[in-house]
Amino acid sequence: MNRLFNTNYNHRSLDIFLLLLRISIAALMLTHGIPKLDTLLEGGLIKFADPIGIGAPASLALAVFAEVICSIFLILGLGTRLAVIPMIVTMLVAIFIVHGNDPLEVKEMAIHFLLVFIFILVAGAGSLSIDKLISRKSIRSRRGY
Repeated sequence: MNRLFNTNYNHRSLDIFLLLLRISIAALMLTHGIPKLDTLLEGGLIKFADPIGIGAPASLALAVFAEVICSIFLILGLGTRLAVIPMIVTMLVAIFIVHGNDPLEVKEMAIHFLLVFIFILVAGAGSLSIDKLISRKSIRSRRGY
């Protein structure tokens, strides 16, 4: 019974969870981004929403950057906190501008993505990431190792 209410956590389990969370949420985001990348690469007339008034091609390119490039960085755990910022902005635009007048059930997926991205922003990539390897090298170089 004591274990049920224990508030301590196992760092290794948390690192594994962060790895699985990063990979799964980024893979799900890629399912939205890859079709947009295909549209961008096809060229021709781009029919895409322009929610912030910069033009459809630029809006599409920003969405592709956030949903494809940043997702790849997230999977690798490379620049994780920096990579989730464009993803957070993209979800905020989707929630409040693109689907601003839509009911909650239409915005729900973007809200879920947003919450996970905010969690990752706060928690970081965990020790099973390239960020951790870079961090170790940085600490060693400051110590003179």
